[in-house]
Amino acid sequence: MSGGVYGGDEVGALVFDVGHHSFRVGYAGEEFPKADVPSHVGVVEKVIAENGDSMEVDENKRNSSEAQKKIKKYSFGTANISAPRPDMEIETFLKDGMVEDWDMFEAMLDHMYANCLFSESKYHPVLFSEPAWNTKSKREKLIEVMFEKYNAPAFFVCKNAVLAAFANGRSSGLVLDSGSTYTSAVPVYDGYCLTQAIVKSPLGGNMVSEQCKLMLQEQGIEVVPTYKIASKVVFRITLVRK
Repeated sequence: MSGGVYGGDEVGALVFDVGHHSFRVGYAGEEFPKADVPSHVGVVEKVIAENGDSMEVDENKRNSSEAQKKIKKYSFGTANISAPRPDMEIETFLKDGMVEDWDMFEAMLDHMYANCLFSESKYHPVLFSEPAWNTKSKREKLIEVMFEKYNAPAFFVCKNAVLAAFANGRSSGLVLDSGSTYTSAVPVYDGYCLTQAIVKSPLGGNMVSEQCKLMLQEQGIEVVPTYKIASKVVFRITLVRK
């Protein structure tokens, strides 16, 4: 990277902004992200034979020595996770704003590069946002993934509170962030987060949605998302003209 200057007009740096509700990615300098993909992923776990010949294994052999290898197939995007699929579970790779399932996270990055950005990772520097309470070990793991697997020419990690302050033209301020799983208040001074003064609450948009769901259930109104539908029955509607 010696002699390289990144951030100019001739270099298309990528910005990844990870959240519990959605994962946003786009080019630096543009007003809107290129893609806004849900952070929840459809996961289908399959058991295959040790020799790898068959993708489907009899249920009676699932616990035997002949079938011990498991693979996971991921589905990304609103359309894919909303469509009912056999044995599919909806999961997320995040926990408390930090990456917990790295295999699922890398599969999401593969999807972003291949199906959203349509570009190769080795040609674009990367800026990643992280929560103000992210740990050193997870940050090092993220850097390792971006350099060793994706061969990013340059990589930078920045606190999302600092990015929010800079986006509003200020280097200091109090950033209030209310997301889907938590609400936080992060003081930013001269471009640095004061981590010892962070206030975080587990109240977020998901809890508001759950309260709305409970209120509807008390009134006898049932709301079932499409991905929770176990089965569908095809029926015909006959219109009778009078």
